[in-house]
Amino acid sequence: MRSANDLPPLHLLAGIGALLVVLALVTPFAFLSYGDNAFIALTIVAGLLTIVATRVVESAPPGRALWLIFGLGISLRAYALLFDPLLSSDIYRYVWDGKVQAAGINPYRYMPADETLAFLRDGMIFPHINRADTAVTIYPPVAQFFFLIVTRLGESVTVMRLALLGCEAISVVMIMLLLRRMNRPVTRVVAYLWHPLPLWEIANSGHVDALMVALMLLGLWIALTGHVLRGAVVITFSVLVKPYAAPVLAGIWRPWDLKMPLVVIAAVALGYLPYSSIGWGVLGFLTKGYLTEEGISAGNDLWLLSLWRLVFGEHQGDVVAYVVVAALVLVFKALSVALSSDRTIPSRLADINMLLLVTLLLLSPNYPWYFLVITPFAALCGSAPTWVASIGALLLSEQLDWDFYIPRMVTKSILFGSLFLALAVTALRTRMQRIAEEGLSR
Repeated sequence: MRSANDLPPLHLLAGIGALLVVLALVTPFAFLSYGDNAFIALTIVAGLLTIVATRVVESAPPGRALWLIFGLGISLRAYALLFDPLLSSDIYRYVWDGKVQAAGINPYRYMPADETLAFLRDGMIFPHINRADTAVTIYPPVAQFFFLIVTRLGESVTVMRLALLGCEAISVVMIMLLLRRMNRPVTRVVAYLWHPLPLWEIANSGHVDALMVALMLLGLWIALTGHVLRGAVVITFSVLVKPYAAPVLAGIWRPWDLKMPLVVIAAVALGYLPYSSIGWGVLGFLTKGYLTEEGISAGNDLWLLSLWRLVFGEHQGDVVAYVVVAALVLVFKALSVALSSDRTIPSRLADINMLLLVTLLLLSPNYPWYFLVITPFAALCGSAPTWVASIGALLLSEQLDWDFYIPRMVTKSILFGSLFLALAVTALRTRMQRIAEEGLSR
Protein backbone atom coordinates (compact mmCIF):
# COMPACT_ATOMS: atom_id res chain seq x y z
CA MET A 1 0.00 0.00 0.00
CA ARG A 2 1.33 3.41 -0.99
CA SER A 3 2.13 5.93 1.72
CA ALA A 4 1.55 9.66 1.31
CA ASN A 5 5.29 10.09 0.75
CA ASP A 6 5.12 7.80 -2.29
CA LEU A 7 2.35 9.76 -4.03
CA PRO A 8 3.36 12.09 -6.88
CA PRO A 9 3.29 15.70 -5.61
CA LEU A 10 0.58 16.68 -8.09
CA HIS A 11 -1.68 13.86 -6.86
CA LEU A 12 -1.03 14.86 -3.27
CA LEU A 13 -1.80 18.48 -4.13
CA ALA A 14 -5.05 17.38 -5.80
CA GLY A 15 -5.94 15.40 -2.68
CA ILE A 16 -5.42 18.46 -0.50
CA GLY A 17 -7.53 20.46 -2.94
CA ALA A 18 -10.33 17.90 -2.69
CA LEU A 19 -10.31 18.21 1.11
CA LEU A 20 -10.47 21.99 0.82
CA VAL A 21 -13.46 21.69 -1.51
CA VAL A 22 -15.29 19.51 1.02
CA LEU A 23 -14.52 21.96 3.84
CA ALA A 24 -15.66 24.93 1.75
CA LEU A 25 -18.89 23.21 0.71
CA VAL A 26 -19.76 22.48 4.32
CA THR A 27 -18.69 25.79 5.86
CA PRO A 28 -21.74 28.03 5.07
CA PHE A 29 -24.22 25.39 6.23
CA ALA A 30 -22.17 24.63 9.34
CA PHE A 31 -22.15 28.33 10.19
CA LEU A 32 -25.88 28.75 9.65
CA SER A 33 -26.68 25.62 11.68
CA TYR A 34 -24.04 25.54 14.39
CA GLY A 35 -22.66 29.07 14.55
CA ASP A 36 -19.36 30.82 14.38
CA ASN A 37 -17.32 28.23 16.27
CA ALA A 38 -18.07 25.66 13.55
CA PHE A 39 -17.02 28.25 10.96
CA ILE A 40 -13.79 28.94 12.83
CA ALA A 41 -12.92 25.25 13.20
CA LEU A 42 -13.50 24.44 9.52
CA THR A 43 -11.61 27.46 8.19
CA ILE A 44 -8.62 26.94 10.48
CA VAL A 45 -8.35 23.34 9.25
CA ALA A 46 -8.49 24.72 5.70
CA GLY A 47 -5.69 27.14 6.58
CA LEU A 48 -3.49 24.35 7.91
CA LEU A 49 -4.09 22.35 4.74
CA THR A 50 -3.04 25.40 2.73
CA ILE A 51 0.31 25.38 4.53
CA VAL A 52 0.78 21.75 3.50
CA ALA A 53 -0.24 22.58 -0.08
CA THR A 54 2.36 25.36 -0.19
CA ARG A 55 5.07 22.88 0.79
CA VAL A 56 3.89 20.18 -1.62
CA VAL A 57 3.48 22.46 -4.64
CA GLU A 58 7.20 23.23 -4.86
CA SER A 59 7.80 19.63 -6.00
CA ALA A 60 4.86 19.47 -8.43
CA PRO A 61 5.06 20.12 -12.20
CA PRO A 62 4.50 23.92 -12.44
CA GLY A 63 2.22 23.94 -15.48
CA ARG A 64 -0.28 21.36 -14.26
CA ALA A 65 -0.06 22.62 -10.70
CA LEU A 66 -1.03 26.15 -11.79
CA TRP A 67 -4.09 24.84 -13.63
CA LEU A 68 -5.15 23.03 -10.47
CA ILE A 69 -4.38 26.00 -8.20
CA PHE A 70 -6.32 28.50 -10.30
CA GLY A 71 -9.16 26.12 -11.13
CA LEU A 72 -9.79 25.40 -7.46
CA GLY A 73 -9.21 29.00 -6.32
CA ILE A 74 -11.74 30.37 -8.84
CA SER A 75 -14.27 27.60 -8.14
CA LEU A 76 -14.15 28.22 -4.38
CA ARG A 77 -14.74 31.92 -4.90
CA ALA A 78 -17.67 31.29 -7.24
CA TYR A 79 -19.20 29.07 -4.55
CA ALA A 80 -18.69 31.66 -1.80
CA LEU A 81 -20.49 34.21 -3.98
CA LEU A 82 -23.65 32.11 -3.88
CA PHE A 83 -24.25 32.98 -0.24
CA ASP A 84 -25.17 36.30 1.34
CA PRO A 85 -22.34 37.71 3.48
CA LEU A 86 -22.07 35.44 6.49
CA LEU A 87 -20.03 37.41 9.00
CA SER A 88 -20.18 41.09 8.09
CA SER A 89 -22.62 43.67 6.73
CA ASP A 90 -19.96 46.23 5.78
CA ILE A 91 -20.52 45.74 2.04
CA TYR A 92 -24.01 47.25 2.30
CA ARG A 93 -22.45 50.50 3.45
CA TYR A 94 -20.14 50.42 0.41
CA VAL A 95 -23.11 50.24 -1.94
CA TRP A 96 -24.94 52.92 0.04
CA ASP A 97 -21.98 55.30 -0.08
CA GLY A 98 -21.79 54.82 -3.85
CA LYS A 99 -25.49 55.65 -4.20
CA VAL A 100 -25.14 58.74 -2.02
CA GLN A 101 -22.28 60.06 -4.13
CA ALA A 102 -24.15 59.33 -7.36
CA ALA A 103 -26.92 61.57 -6.02
CA GLY A 104 -24.38 64.38 -5.71
CA ILE A 105 -24.15 64.25 -1.89
CA ASN A 106 -20.95 64.13 0.17
CA PRO A 107 -20.95 60.70 1.90
CA TYR A 108 -19.28 62.19 4.97
CA ARG A 109 -22.12 64.67 5.56
CA TYR A 110 -25.11 62.56 6.64
CA MET A 111 -25.80 59.32 8.49
CA PRO A 112 -27.76 56.84 6.36
CA ALA A 113 -30.82 57.22 8.63
CA ASP A 114 -30.90 61.00 8.14
CA GLU A 115 -34.20 62.07 6.57
CA THR A 116 -32.28 64.05 3.95
CA LEU A 117 -31.32 60.70 2.37
CA ALA A 118 -34.77 59.11 2.70
CA PHE A 119 -35.28 59.19 -1.08
CA LEU A 120 -32.32 56.79 -1.52
CA ARG A 121 -33.66 54.08 0.76
CA ASP A 122 -34.59 50.70 -0.69
CA GLY A 123 -35.45 47.26 0.58
CA MET A 124 -32.22 45.54 -0.47
CA ILE A 125 -29.41 47.75 0.86
CA PHE A 126 -30.63 50.24 3.46
CA PRO A 127 -32.09 47.73 6.00
CA HIS A 128 -28.72 45.96 6.26
CA ILE A 129 -26.48 49.00 6.85
CA ASN A 130 -24.70 48.87 10.19
CA ARG A 131 -24.55 52.01 12.36
CA ALA A 132 -27.14 53.61 10.07
CA ASP A 133 -28.36 55.98 12.77
CA THR A 134 -25.12 56.47 14.70
CA ALA A 135 -22.31 57.05 12.20
CA VAL A 136 -21.43 58.72 8.95
CA THR A 137 -19.11 56.75 6.72
CA ILE A 138 -15.65 55.83 7.99
CA TYR A 139 -14.10 54.90 4.64
CA PRO A 140 -11.32 57.12 3.19
CA PRO A 141 -11.56 58.83 -0.23
CA VAL A 142 -10.01 56.22 -2.53
CA ALA A 143 -12.45 53.66 -1.16
CA GLN A 144 -15.23 56.18 -1.84
CA PHE A 145 -14.10 56.66 -5.45
CA PHE A 146 -14.22 52.89 -5.84
CA PHE A 147 -17.73 52.66 -4.36
CA LEU A 148 -18.98 55.35 -6.74
CA ILE A 149 -17.48 53.72 -9.83
CA VAL A 150 -18.67 50.21 -8.99
CA THR A 151 -22.22 51.25 -8.15
CA ARG A 152 -22.50 52.92 -11.56
CA LEU A 153 -22.20 49.38 -12.94
CA GLY A 154 -24.81 48.06 -10.52
CA GLU A 155 -26.12 48.98 -7.07
CA SER A 156 -25.95 45.49 -5.61
CA VAL A 157 -23.85 43.41 -3.25
CA THR A 158 -23.03 40.95 -6.04
CA VAL A 159 -21.63 43.63 -8.35
CA MET A 160 -19.54 45.04 -5.48
CA ARG A 161 -18.15 41.61 -4.63
CA LEU A 162 -17.31 40.91 -8.28
CA ALA A 163 -15.44 44.22 -8.44
CA LEU A 164 -13.50 43.29 -5.30
CA LEU A 165 -12.67 39.91 -6.84
CA GLY A 166 -11.31 41.89 -9.78
CA CYS A 167 -9.05 43.69 -7.29
CA GLU A 168 -8.02 40.30 -5.94
CA ALA A 169 -7.08 39.21 -9.46
CA ILE A 170 -4.67 42.16 -9.62
CA SER A 171 -3.18 41.05 -6.29
CA VAL A 172 -2.64 37.52 -7.63
CA VAL A 173 -0.89 38.87 -10.72
CA MET A 174 1.35 41.06 -8.55
CA ILE A 175 2.20 38.13 -6.27
CA MET A 176 3.24 36.03 -9.26
CA LEU A 177 5.31 38.87 -10.77
CA LEU A 178 7.12 39.41 -7.47
CA LEU A 179 7.74 35.67 -7.09
CA ARG A 180 9.29 35.58 -10.57
CA ARG A 181 11.40 38.61 -9.73
CA MET A 182 12.71 36.75 -6.66
CA ASN A 183 13.33 33.56 -8.68
CA ARG A 184 10.85 31.65 -6.54
CA PRO A 185 8.25 29.20 -7.90
CA VAL A 186 5.13 31.04 -9.05
CA THR A 187 3.16 28.03 -7.83
CA ARG A 188 3.62 29.46 -4.34
CA VAL A 189 0.61 31.62 -5.22
CA VAL A 190 -1.36 28.66 -3.84
CA ALA A 191 -0.64 30.10 -0.38
CA TYR A 192 -2.94 32.99 -1.28
CA LEU A 193 -5.46 31.44 -3.66
CA TRP A 194 -6.34 28.53 -1.37
CA HIS A 195 -6.11 30.50 1.87
CA PRO A 196 -9.49 30.61 3.68
CA LEU A 197 -9.11 34.20 4.89
CA PRO A 198 -9.38 35.94 1.49
CA LEU A 199 -11.89 33.33 0.32
CA TRP A 200 -14.48 34.17 2.97
CA GLU A 201 -13.57 37.79 3.71
CA ILE A 202 -13.45 38.91 0.07
CA ALA A 203 -15.50 36.52 -2.10
CA ASN A 204 -18.22 36.12 0.53
CA SER A 205 -18.15 39.15 2.85
CA GLY A 206 -16.74 41.49 0.19
CA HIS A 207 -14.38 43.62 2.23
CA VAL A 208 -12.80 46.65 0.60
CA ASP A 209 -9.43 45.50 1.98
CA ALA A 210 -9.15 43.66 -1.36
CA LEU A 211 -8.70 47.05 -3.04
CA MET A 212 -6.16 48.11 -0.40
CA VAL A 213 -4.10 44.94 -0.94
CA ALA A 214 -4.21 45.27 -4.73
CA LEU A 215 -2.98 48.88 -4.64
CA MET A 216 -0.36 48.03 -2.01
CA LEU A 217 1.11 45.19 -4.09
CA LEU A 218 0.94 47.22 -7.31
CA GLY A 219 2.72 50.09 -5.60
CA LEU A 220 5.36 47.74 -4.22
CA TRP A 221 5.94 46.24 -7.65
CA ILE A 222 6.35 49.70 -9.19
CA ALA A 223 8.66 50.90 -6.41
CA LEU A 224 10.81 47.78 -6.18
CA THR A 225 11.36 47.74 -9.92
CA GLY A 226 12.89 51.20 -9.96
CA HIS A 227 10.11 53.82 -9.81
CA VAL A 228 9.97 54.68 -6.13
CA LEU A 229 7.94 57.90 -6.26
CA ARG A 230 5.28 56.41 -8.54
CA GLY A 231 5.10 53.39 -6.28
CA ALA A 232 4.76 55.67 -3.25
CA VAL A 233 1.74 57.37 -4.83
CA VAL A 234 0.00 54.04 -5.47
CA ILE A 235 0.78 52.79 -1.94
CA THR A 236 -0.59 56.07 -0.55
CA PHE A 237 -3.79 55.40 -2.48
CA SER A 238 -3.94 52.01 -0.75
CA VAL A 239 -3.61 53.82 2.60
CA LEU A 240 -6.58 55.96 1.53
CA VAL A 241 -8.58 52.73 1.32
CA LYS A 242 -7.48 51.38 4.71
CA PRO A 243 -4.72 53.04 6.81
CA TYR A 244 -3.24 49.66 7.82
CA ALA A 245 -1.11 49.75 4.67
CA ALA A 246 0.79 52.86 5.85
CA PRO A 247 3.84 50.99 7.28
CA VAL A 248 4.58 49.67 3.78
CA LEU A 249 5.87 53.12 2.81
CA ALA A 250 8.84 52.64 5.16
CA GLY A 251 9.96 49.69 3.05
CA ILE A 252 10.55 51.82 -0.04
CA TRP A 253 11.77 55.04 1.61
CA ARG A 254 15.36 56.11 2.03
CA PRO A 255 15.82 58.38 5.06
CA TRP A 256 16.59 62.01 4.33
CA ASP A 257 14.90 61.73 0.93
CA LEU A 258 12.30 64.49 1.25
CA LYS A 259 10.70 63.92 -2.14
CA MET A 260 8.73 60.86 -1.09
CA PRO A 261 7.11 62.40 2.04
CA LEU A 262 6.10 65.44 -0.05
CA VAL A 263 4.62 63.18 -2.73
CA VAL A 264 2.71 61.21 -0.09
CA ILE A 265 1.30 64.39 1.49
CA ALA A 266 0.27 65.67 -1.94
CA ALA A 267 -1.47 62.38 -2.78
CA VAL A 268 -3.40 62.45 0.52
CA ALA A 269 -4.46 66.06 -0.05
CA LEU A 270 -5.54 65.27 -3.61
CA GLY A 271 -7.59 62.31 -2.39
CA TYR A 272 -9.49 64.30 0.21
CA LEU A 273 -9.95 67.43 -1.91
CA PRO A 274 -13.28 66.42 -3.55
CA TYR A 275 -14.80 65.84 -0.09
CA SER A 276 -13.28 68.83 1.71
CA SER A 277 -16.48 70.90 1.73
CA ILE A 278 -17.29 69.65 5.26
CA GLY A 279 -13.84 70.26 6.72
CA TRP A 280 -12.68 67.82 9.38
CA GLY A 281 -15.89 65.89 8.86
CA VAL A 282 -14.06 64.00 6.11
CA LEU A 283 -12.52 61.89 8.84
CA GLY A 284 -16.01 60.50 9.29
CA PHE A 285 -16.80 58.16 12.13
CA LEU A 286 -13.10 57.58 12.89
CA THR A 287 -12.79 60.59 15.18
CA LYS A 288 -16.37 60.44 16.46
CA GLY A 289 -16.78 56.93 17.72
CA TYR A 290 -14.77 54.19 16.05
CA LEU A 291 -11.81 54.39 18.41
CA THR A 292 -14.21 54.26 21.34
CA GLU A 293 -16.40 51.53 19.89
CA GLU A 294 -13.43 49.29 19.17
CA GLY A 295 -12.08 49.61 22.70
CA ILE A 296 -8.97 51.51 21.60
CA SER A 297 -9.64 54.80 23.40
CA ALA A 298 -10.19 52.94 26.68
CA GLY A 299 -7.43 50.42 25.91
CA ASN A 300 -9.73 47.45 26.50
CA ASP A 301 -8.98 45.78 23.17
CA LEU A 302 -5.29 46.58 22.92
CA TRP A 303 -4.00 43.11 23.70
CA LEU A 304 -0.61 43.94 25.21
CA LEU A 305 -2.11 46.69 27.35
CA SER A 306 -4.87 44.32 28.49
CA LEU A 307 -2.24 41.80 29.60
CA TRP A 308 -0.38 44.55 31.47
CA ARG A 309 -3.60 45.51 33.26
CA LEU A 310 -4.25 41.89 34.26
CA VAL A 311 -0.91 41.85 36.08
CA PHE A 312 -0.50 45.41 37.30
CA GLY A 313 -4.04 46.77 37.23
CA GLU A 314 -5.50 49.74 35.39
CA HIS A 315 -3.93 53.15 35.96
CA GLN A 316 -4.85 56.62 34.80
CA GLY A 317 -2.97 57.56 31.64
CA ASP A 318 -1.92 54.00 30.80
CA VAL A 319 -3.58 54.21 27.36
CA VAL A 320 -1.59 57.32 26.48
CA ALA A 321 1.60 55.67 27.75
CA TYR A 322 0.88 52.57 25.68
CA VAL A 323 0.19 54.60 22.53
CA VAL A 324 3.44 56.53 22.97
CA VAL A 325 5.50 53.37 23.52
CA ALA A 326 3.78 51.58 20.61
CA ALA A 327 4.40 54.57 18.35
CA LEU A 328 8.08 54.65 19.32
CA VAL A 329 8.41 50.92 18.63
CA LEU A 330 6.82 51.33 15.21
CA VAL A 331 8.96 54.36 14.36
CA PHE A 332 12.11 52.50 15.43
CA LYS A 333 11.12 49.44 13.41
CA ALA A 334 10.20 51.56 10.39
CA LEU A 335 13.54 53.40 10.52
CA SER A 336 15.45 50.13 10.82
CA VAL A 337 13.65 48.90 7.71
CA ALA A 338 14.29 52.15 5.84
CA LEU A 339 17.97 52.22 6.89
CA SER A 340 18.65 48.58 6.00
CA SER A 341 21.60 48.23 3.63
CA ASP A 342 20.07 45.16 1.98
CA ARG A 343 17.85 46.62 -0.75
CA THR A 344 17.12 43.36 -2.59
CA ILE A 345 13.48 42.58 -3.26
CA PRO A 346 13.34 39.49 -1.01
CA SER A 347 14.84 41.47 1.86
CA ARG A 348 12.52 44.45 1.30
CA LEU A 349 9.44 42.26 1.26
CA ALA A 350 10.55 40.32 4.34
CA ASP A 351 11.15 43.58 6.24
CA ILE A 352 7.78 45.02 5.17
CA ASN A 353 6.09 41.79 6.19
CA MET A 354 7.62 41.95 9.67
CA LEU A 355 6.74 45.63 10.04
CA LEU A 356 3.10 44.91 9.21
CA LEU A 357 3.05 42.00 11.67
CA VAL A 358 4.42 44.19 14.47
CA THR A 359 1.79 46.83 13.62
CA LEU A 360 -0.99 44.25 13.88
CA LEU A 361 0.41 42.97 17.15
CA LEU A 362 0.53 46.43 18.71
CA LEU A 363 -2.88 47.57 17.43
CA SER A 364 -4.48 44.11 17.87
CA PRO A 365 -7.56 44.68 15.67
CA ASN A 366 -10.85 42.99 16.48
CA TYR A 367 -11.78 41.68 13.03
CA PRO A 368 -10.23 39.02 10.78
CA TRP A 369 -10.34 41.03 7.56
CA TYR A 370 -7.75 43.48 8.89
CA PHE A 371 -5.23 40.65 8.47
CA LEU A 372 -5.78 40.49 4.70
CA VAL A 373 -2.94 43.02 4.46
CA ILE A 374 -0.38 40.33 5.39
CA THR A 375 -1.96 37.35 3.61
CA PRO A 376 -0.07 37.87 0.29
CA PHE A 377 3.17 37.57 2.25
CA ALA A 378 2.32 33.94 3.01
CA ALA A 379 3.11 33.35 -0.66
CA LEU A 380 5.89 35.92 -1.00
CA CYS A 381 7.80 35.21 2.22
CA GLY A 382 6.16 32.21 3.84
CA SER A 383 7.35 33.08 7.33
CA ALA A 384 5.91 31.28 10.36
CA PRO A 385 4.58 34.52 11.93
CA THR A 386 2.68 35.31 8.72
CA TRP A 387 0.99 31.93 8.70
CA VAL A 388 0.21 32.18 12.41
CA ALA A 389 -1.36 35.63 12.04
CA SER A 390 -3.31 35.01 8.84
CA ILE A 391 -4.79 31.69 10.00
CA GLY A 392 -5.13 32.72 13.64
CA ALA A 393 -7.09 35.79 12.48
CA LEU A 394 -9.99 33.43 11.77
CA LEU A 395 -10.45 33.15 15.54
CA LEU A 396 -11.74 36.73 15.45
CA SER A 397 -14.80 35.53 13.55
CA GLU A 398 -16.40 34.94 16.95
CA GLN A 399 -19.83 36.59 17.14
CA LEU A 400 -21.65 37.76 20.27
CA ASP A 401 -25.06 36.54 19.08
CA TRP A 402 -24.16 32.85 19.09
CA ASP A 403 -24.16 30.42 22.02
CA PHE A 404 -20.85 29.26 23.51
CA TYR A 405 -19.30 32.68 22.99
CA ILE A 406 -15.58 32.64 23.66
CA PRO A 407 -14.49 35.93 25.29
CA ARG A 408 -12.54 38.17 22.96
CA MET A 409 -9.62 38.34 25.38
CA VAL A 410 -9.27 34.56 25.11
CA THR A 411 -9.31 34.45 21.32
CA LYS A 412 -6.99 37.46 21.13
CA SER A 413 -4.59 35.87 23.59
CA ILE A 414 -4.42 32.73 21.47
CA LEU A 415 -3.92 34.74 18.27
CA PHE A 416 -1.55 37.46 19.44
CA GLY A 417 0.21 35.27 21.96
CA SER A 418 1.02 32.82 19.15
CA LEU A 419 2.09 35.70 16.91
CA PHE A 420 4.31 37.18 19.63
CA LEU A 421 5.94 33.77 20.20
CA ALA A 422 6.43 33.21 16.47
CA LEU A 423 8.03 36.65 16.06
CA ALA A 424 10.34 36.02 19.04
CA VAL A 425 11.43 32.60 17.76
CA THR A 426 12.01 33.98 14.26
CA ALA A 427 14.07 36.89 15.62
CA LEU A 428 16.13 34.49 17.77
CA ARG A 429 16.82 32.18 14.84
CA THR A 430 17.82 35.11 12.64
CA ARG A 431 20.15 36.39 15.34
CA MET A 432 21.77 32.98 15.82
CA GLN A 433 22.17 32.56 12.06
CA ARG A 434 23.94 35.91 11.79
CA ILE A 435 26.27 35.00 14.66
CA ALA A 436 27.06 31.70 12.96
CA GLU A 437 27.76 33.44 9.65
CA GLU A 438 30.01 35.99 11.32
CA GLY A 439 31.90 33.16 13.01
CA LEU A 440 32.45 31.40 9.70
CA SER A 441 33.68 34.60 8.03
CA ARG A 442 36.44 35.12 10.62
